[in-house]
Amino acid sequence: MVDETSFELRNSPVPEPGPGEALVRVVWLAFDPTQRGWLNDGPNYLDPVPLGAVMRAGGAGQVVRSRTAEYVVGDWVCGMVGWQDYAIASGQGLLGVNVVPPGIDPKAMLGIFGATGLTAYFGMIDIGKPSAGDTVLVSGAAGATGSIAGQIAKALGCRVIGVAGGSAKCAWVTEVARFDACIDYKAEDVEARLRELAPEGVDVFFDNVGGAILDAGLATLAERARIVVCGAISSGYEAGEPPPGPRNYLQLGLERARMEGFVFLDYLDRFPEAFGRLHEWMTQGDIVYAEDIQEGLELAPALLRGLFEGRNLGKQLLRIGPRSPHTQT
Repeated sequence: MVDETSFELRNSPVPEPGPGEALVRVVWLAFDPTQRGWLNDGPNYLDPVPLGAVMRAGGAGQVVRSRTAEYVVGDWVCGMVGWQDYAIASGQGLLGVNVVPPGIDPKAMLGIFGATGLTAYFGMIDIGKPSAGDTVLVSGAAGATGSIAGQIAKALGCRVIGVAGGSAKCAWVTEVARFDACIDYKAEDVEARLRELAPEGVDVFFDNVGGAILDAGLATLAERARIVVCGAISSGYEAGEPPPGPRNYLQLGLERARMEGFVFLDYLDRFPEAFGRLHEWMTQGDIVYAEDIQEGLELAPALLRGLFEGRNLGKQLLRIGPRSPHTQT
């Protein structure tokens, strides 16, 4: 598991933008479980972060110096900026640094209008394929992605059950995100509660956790169910020998169910569709989202670790507060 000893805080001069570049003062950093996977020396959908490099991370900030017409001083931008006070922007695009559209909260581009919202949307819509009246189960329901995925299913007329850790998170899931029920895995038998809440089985299971909770969901599938493999945060995404596989996988055969993984980058050509529908649902009040905001660049390693310890409610964000203008990590 990552901790403070996995990183070091380095001081260096603020970079000077070259021709075609702009200097961005980073204000917001986003934290996602996938970042842990980027630290492993093995295959992933992005190359590993090299040893000694600035830690890769999505973030948002403001242009403070520019030598290109692509960025105007004062523009809010978002993209892969890394754990640092200042970043160089040299082009827009999928993995570039993009100007935030007018009227949009810059930090929303790291959550509902970023990888989080896109993952929830395509995972639920394209892999889960929920229909009105379906029973939908979402693990990690108080997390950034799970909470949005469940609300998408709710907006489509489904009955939605969440799984989260602790009474406070479960209360948020049912009272604020308006799931129909939420199981506290720290205090309840998940499989037993699922059998009570979904006696006819689960039609769609959007799984962010893996492990024992995945097994409980597999044990309670309805016929022709769809399991969305979004994440496995219970594993910690650590390198080395993976944890044992699910014990109840045979239910996939018995119930003629389908279990499928995906990466939101698979749907690049449909990002505008997702942004439009997410914005519509949010404007109508069908989707709300929580942000867990901390402050201070030195907290970055602890916040990444905290994702795997269930510390955050909703999207974990870090605001880089006032500090010396020449710090990187």
